[in-house]
Amino acid sequence: MQRTTETVPIPGELRSPRAKLVYLYLSTHGAATITELQEGLRMKKLSLYSVLRTLRERGLVGRDAERYVLR
Repeated sequence: MQRTTETVPIPGELRSPRAKLVYLYLSTHGAATITELQEGLRMKKLSLYSVLRTLRERGLVGRDAERYVLR
């Protein structure tokens, strides 16, 4: 698992604290499965699916097989 300590700018259109949290998690971990996000963020899968759908619709997150990645 690749992690980074660089400062990552959060897109201005993200208003939801949960969306920001998921975005930051992916920016520091490179990619993650829904289970990794659930365990790392201690969020329910239902909430994660909703956040990830919104991030994908905005073109900020994509999928690589079972892993979610930033675009």
